[in-house]
Amino acid sequence: MANDGVNDSVNAGRRRFLTATTAVVGAVGAGFVAVPFIKSWNPSAQAKLAGAPVTADISALQEGQRLILEWRGQPIWIVKRSKAILDALPTLDSRLKDPKSEVTDQQPPYIKGEGRSIKPDISVLVGLCTHLGCSPEMVAEIRPEPYDPEWKGGYFCPCHKSRFDMAGRVFQGVPAPINLLVPPHHYQDDNTLVIGVDPSSSAKGAA
Repeated sequence: MANDGVNDSVNAGRRRFLTATTAVVGAVGAGFVAVPFIKSWNPSAQAKLAGAPVTADISALQEGQRLILEWRGQPIWIVKRSKAILDALPTLDSRLKDPKSEVTDQQPPYIKGEGRSIKPDISVLVGLCTHLGCSPEMVAEIRPEPYDPEWKGGYFCPCHKSRFDMAGRVFQGVPAPINLLVPPHHYQDDNTLVIGVDPSSSAKGAA
């Protein structure tokens, strides 16, 4: 199955992952204040170990916020991106290893384009660096950073300095070899996101 690589590539990071319930993340674009993580809906521990889908209510998710949940022992990041962030994504193509997500085993086949998402403003990523499985920091403000004077928001892994943009695309010249992985997911409705099930599988189940 094409999505099996999503799990195999990140198993090394499970030991480093601490499930977060609250924290503060950077704002997306100038003018936003820091906002807290939002709690997710979680199935039982037994269901998670079995790889059961995880459902999240994203109705309260605001621009600049990140919701973190756990699926198959991996942190899943759900981020609502601003128009400024979305406008910045195409400007980064020349600095990225795989800007068009042409390496197909890094995301399901229905995830395409610079945004790497089903809905343009909602990003869904496995929150583990593809180098050694560390969990990168979200640095979402569009402003110069010590590691990149032209930073347009993204994820920075302090362990070995790998960088990814706000779509999880990896920069050139860093240790991480590939983009952050996108898990299989679909929208049950406008406010309900299901991690672990493709849209086509969901449609067949409802038939």
